[in-house]
Amino acid sequence: MTMSDYSPSEFMIAAAARALEGKKTVFVGVGLPGVACNLARHTVAPNIQMVYESGVVGARPARSPLSIGDPTLVSGALLCCSQADLFMYYLQAGRIEVAFLGAAQIDRYGNLNSTVIGSYDEPKVRLPGSGGACEIAAHAQDVFLIMRLKKRAFVETLDFQTSPGHLGGRSERSALDLPGSGPRILVSDMGVFVFDNISGEMTLQRIRPGVTVEMVQAEVGWPLKVAVDLRDEEPPSPEELRIIREELASGSGQVE
Repeated sequence: MTMSDYSPSEFMIAAAARALEGKKTVFVGVGLPGVACNLARHTVAPNIQMVYESGVVGARPARSPLSIGDPTLVSGALLCCSQADLFMYYLQAGRIEVAFLGAAQIDRYGNLNSTVIGSYDEPKVRLPGSGGACEIAAHAQDVFLIMRLKKRAFVETLDFQTSPGHLGGRSERSALDLPGSGPRILVSDMGVFVFDNISGEMTLQRIRPGVTVEMVQAEVGWPLKVAVDLRDEEPPSPEELRIIREELASGSGQVE
């Protein structure tokens, strides 16, 4: 398939879904992570239990939800509980295998900013804030990140650190005894990154066909670390595209 056969979002959805192969529980929000998790449920992880911050466990939505409070999440779910119970008995108890997160800014160690752009006291943009992201980043067994690659988002220094990644490196995170292992992969529209097992630094491992390392570096605000075995990420298959477009998309045609 050529790049014109699928959208950047469809590339991200397919790559993120494949990363969930064999996983049993995933903490998921709406948008691209939600579509990716539902694609995984239709393909590589048929028994995955989707958990939503609103208090829904084992969601099996009939359509793409409009928000974490969409009634479609309740029908067929295993459990509906309070948000406090969900965080206490599932997230903080270590029962969430994977959580999907995104943010306005990210640094090389996977630390996230979803609070402000600019200074905290006089920001250029006031963002939604943490919500549950900080607790999710700290407690989920693994964190998968999904973000479009833009230089304004992939920055050398965050304007504000909302959620912990590997902090200044894996050793710093370990020193704080945070329960979860931190970010494991990041799926972007140009390729897939992993986080180095020793340093915790983001490393380009797989690249979207037709994209070059130079194109990726142009959108990253620090010297990019590239895997020695860099390879192409498989584009979405015809069947993955059919499921995304016909069964999971809110509207018709490609997911933009």
